[in-house]
Amino acid sequence: MARIALEQITRIFNATTAIADITFEVPDGQFWVMVGPSGCGKSTILRTIAGLEAATSGDLYIGDRRVNEVPARQRDVAMVFQNYALYPHMTVAENLAFGLRMRGAAADTIQPRIEAVAKSLDLAHLLDRKPGQLSGGQQQRVALGRAIARQPQAFLMDEPLSNLDAQLRDDTRAELKQLHQRLGITTIYVTHDQTEAMTLADQIVVLSRGRIQQIGPPQKIYRQPANQMVATFIGNPPMNLLSAVYHPGKFRVGDQALPCPSAWQAILQTRIDQPINLGIRPEQVQIAPAGEDGGLMAQVTLVEPLGRETLVRARLPGVARPISLLAAPEQAVQVGDRLSLRFDERALFLFDPQTGDRLH
Repeated sequence: MARIALEQITRIFNATTAIADITFEVPDGQFWVMVGPSGCGKSTILRTIAGLEAATSGDLYIGDRRVNEVPARQRDVAMVFQNYALYPHMTVAENLAFGLRMRGAAADTIQPRIEAVAKSLDLAHLLDRKPGQLSGGQQQRVALGRAIARQPQAFLMDEPLSNLDAQLRDDTRAELKQLHQRLGITTIYVTHDQTEAMTLADQIVVLSRGRIQQIGPPQKIYRQPANQMVATFIGNPPMNLLSAVYHPGKFRVGDQALPCPSAWQAILQTRIDQPINLGIRPEQVQIAPAGEDGGLMAQVTLVEPLGRETLVRARLPGVARPISLLAAPEQAVQVGDRLSLRFDERALFLFDPQTGDRLH
């Protein structure tokens, strides 16, 4: 086990900067998750740590050793790719054991470890099959098991659960977390799935356009996003963004006015009559009782029952983008209904529409 530290890592491909000034340190034994839109640099960072890409500048450490010039095979990290990278002529058992044999593990230790990994990933009945006889999800589990069996200094995982069906993905995610708790191996995990990020991570690294936007524990990332990009990327359904104009004591949202909390008015003194973006998560938008003042009127355009809650989309007069909210199943909401929507002012966010920075 070992810490992984990146210090001002930059990677440039043919004059295009893939990642820039990436600096963070994963302490020994922690599980960190990198998230961000496609093309943001997540996989490039992972491949650079693994030694499959060379950093253009900066320093990379695994443990206390600087590994910029160390070949990938000598870094003692195990990587699970999006594609399976299995040996087609080997059985599942042979694929699982391959890394151990290459590292000279004792023969009497290999079989028990392979059996334990196979059982944990529901592969025990497939050990005699070859990859061509497996489904995509089964092949991905073999690739994951091969990395786990090695017990390296660190795991690097690039969307390892992406090909699993929903139920097996949930089960494997839980098993992966339990394995980490048991083994305590430093792990960096890349995913697009916010559920995976929130449930697995000790810390989340949010990336966009090759740069770090925020690093923090899952709940802090969710409750205190550093900027508009983080706020709208983390959360499902995503945060609502309402284009508004600030006037003393109120926001103009389309054709309606929304009171401005008194605590914000000093912050906004320099932004009178200027545009601003208001952020509010769907679960913080409430349907006000009929006749109650102070809300924004909206007309329902779409109702999506989700079981324990209902996702409602509604149109605010004069606002191009619809607003989303979560209603209880017992609230009978139908397309065409006019609703008064109430916001918890403590849950509102203010963003600069030009820079995306949070203003409070």
